[in-house]
Amino acid sequence: MSDTTLVAAALGLIEGLTEFIPVSSTGHLLLTGHFIGFHSPGRSFEVVIQLGAVLALLSVYFTRLTQVLVDAPHSPGARRFLASVLIAFLPALVVGVMAHGFIKAVLFETPVLVAVMLILGGIILIFVDRFAPEPRHHDAARLPIWTTFRIGLFQCLAMIPGTSRSGATIVGALLMGVDKRAAAEFSFFLSMPTMAGAVAYDLYKNRDVLDLSAMGDIAVGFAMAFVSGLLVVKWLLGFVSRNGYAPFGYWRIAIGTVALGLLWAGF
Repeated sequence: MSDTTLVAAALGLIEGLTEFIPVSSTGHLLLTGHFIGFHSPGRSFEVVIQLGAVLALLSVYFTRLTQVLVDAPHSPGARRFLASVLIAFLPALVVGVMAHGFIKAVLFETPVLVAVMLILGGIILIFVDRFAPEPRHHDAARLPIWTTFRIGLFQCLAMIPGTSRSGATIVGALLMGVDKRAAAEFSFFLSMPTMAGAVAYDLYKNRDVLDLSAMGDIAVGFAMAFVSGLLVVKWLLGFVSRNGYAPFGYWRIAIGTVALGLLWAGF
């Protein structure tokens, strides 16, 4: 196995382990890539392997999502759920298209920013986990439309690498009275159109710089992201129900602090 394949496998593992927990998978990938000297053309590798994690999520929720689609023509509840996810997705769609160039060319290439956002996000996550309002909403599939739209606005903060898409949506949900388990589950649902859309748009924008010779390594990263993502999705809801989100906040602060130290030392 070549060194590049080992790197691809490691990055895929990191992607799957971190995509659905509020620690910023992109931040972890960018910092890891910086310190080991890995850089894909247009950052396409880091984006495409996210589809492995999306596929893991779809496999876990396949039966439930299929039932929603089957029920939608005659079930107001099913249609409302689909509408809530799509409405929450709209803000990220607009901001992502408008700011794509700046995000990829500037923010993705600033490791100090990534480390700082990991630390700040960790502090916010710990605070919100402890002091969030008393939950009023306990079912991710029955959240009010206005609530889901505001969660979607929070998701836009994740355009800054190191913030965490799941972290931003979970914090927004907790602040609006969604309980911890339902906040994580709605973040799962919202990730499906968001990540699929981001990958499709990124591939389109970077079609001229894609390195087809790297497809083997991308496939390895994709597979690792799928397997590790599958494990995390099955584990996460029970964990946050028992322990909340503070442990992820402390992890973020630790990783961000170590990264800043290494950057300060010239690595």
